[in-house]
Amino acid sequence: MEFKTVIESRESVRKYSNQKPNEEQVKYILEAGRMAPTAFNKQPQRIYILKSEEALQKMDSVHPCRYGAPMVILVCADKDAASNFQGGNSYLMDGTIVATHMMLAATDIGLDTCWAGVNDVEQTQKVFNLQENIYPICFLDLGYRSDDFKSLLGNKKRNSLDSMINIL
Repeated sequence: MEFKTVIESRESVRKYSNQKPNEEQVKYILEAGRMAPTAFNKQPQRIYILKSEEALQKMDSVHPCRYGAPMVILVCADKDAASNFQGGNSYLMDGTIVATHMMLAATDIGLDTCWAGVNDVEQTQKVFNLQENIYPICFLDLGYRSDDFKSLLGNKKRNSLDSMINIL
C-alpha cells in the first residue's frame, strides 16, 4: 500500500472478528516497531504480545478497550534504557513512535488496530508483573474488523493546515 493510502485509511476499530493475525503478519508489525527511530538510538521499547486467554483477561482487568481483539500488543519502554536529556527522558516519545510505526504497519497489511493509552500505570505494571523501570505506554488492539463494524472514516474531520501551522 502507498504510504498516503495507509495514513488515510487507518482508523481505530472498535469491534473485531475472532480471526487472529498470523505469525508472519505479527513479525512484519514487530519489525516496523524495531525500525522506528528512538532518541540517540537507545531503543528502550519493550513489547509484550498478549495472545493467550490469560494475557487478554489481564488486559481486560486494567483497560475496557479491547473490543474483542484476539491479540493485543502492550507497548512499554524501559526508562533506564532511554535517553536522558535536559532533565527529561525520552521513553514516552520513543515508545509512542514505536507504537505508531506498528499501527501503520498493521494497516499496510490489512489488519486493524485501536490505540488504547494505559489508564493506570501502577496497576498495569502489577498485573503484567513488570519491573518498576518498565513503563507501560499503550495497548494496541490487533486483528480484523468484525463484518458489522461501522466505519467512521467518511466522517473523519481534520483541521486545516492553516489552523496549525506557523511559519516563523
